[in-house]
Amino acid sequence: MKRKFIVFFIVFLFLILSYSEKREIFVDNKKNIVDNLPLQEAEKENTINVNAIIGDNIVSLNLEEYVKGVVACEVPASFDSEALKAMSVAARTFALYKISKGKSIKTTVSDQCYIDNDKMKSKWKSNYNKYYTKISNAVNDTKGEYMTYNDKVIIAFYFSISNGKTENVENVFSQKLDYLVSVDSSWDKKSNYNEKKIKIKVIDFLKKLNIKDNKIYDIKIDRSSTNRVNNIKINNSNYKGTKFRSLLGLRSTDFNITYDNDFVYIHTVGYGHGVGMSQYGANYMAYDGYSYDEILKHYYTGIKITNKL
Repeated sequence: MKRKFIVFFIVFLFLILSYSEKREIFVDNKKNIVDNLPLQEAEKENTINVNAIIGDNIVSLNLEEYVKGVVACEVPASFDSEALKAMSVAARTFALYKISKGKSIKTTVSDQCYIDNDKMKSKWKSNYNKYYTKISNAVNDTKGEYMTYNDKVIIAFYFSISNGKTENVENVFSQKLDYLVSVDSSWDKKSNYNEKKIKIKVIDFLKKLNIKDNKIYDIKIDRSSTNRVNNIKINNSNYKGTKFRSLLGLRSTDFNITYDNDFVYIHTVGYGHGVGMSQYGANYMAYDGYSYDEILKHYYTGIKITNKL
């Protein structure tokens, strides 16, 4: 009897210890699962980073945080929220296109302008909290969204303001893309920001163009269907409209020129290369009740907005 009791006690003790061990393992596993949930979510959040060129350094930035910095730099925070959402998707798309090509992104207007939180605070001062929240909401509301054409991420060019129409991409970047064709952007004509007049001495004008003459004999201009200058001839020197704009620092390639013996007078309409989305046009469209996806589908022909990140 005593021997049976001892055997029973040993078996009972073994069962208790076994149960306790299994329960401990289960609790530990459950704890690990719970504890790792935020980590797993964080890993998902950080799966896509942007290699941004800031000064002389290449800095890895979370895609969504990077987009906030681009929107903050590229457009006024006072823009309508739907325009800010459209800008968020365009900025994200441009970044993803660069990433797909294995390229780092310049944080200047040659790629996308970008500012960090310190520069936002300096820019907005007492309005920092208000504007940061507004832009963050626009980015978060479109989180992960980008544009595709034929299931491939597009190169989402955009610019400040047009002359009333956007430009065909091949007239600026020498490549024809079906989703970057000229569309109406007559909303831009509402803005006083649309036009600018400059006056420059003839001698300085010729010097900027590397023309050795001391006076202007003749000017001939060839324009695109959107009234932008494709080619211009000054005396005996020929220039592509985009090159001429660059040499003189003009706001756009839609310009008119008059001159006398002393001065050249140039009147520009629009600001930027004119390809893709007009930022001011997007804002006016938003004021007229268009949603961000309607804005994007207007400026980028035949695209789809997807979220497969």
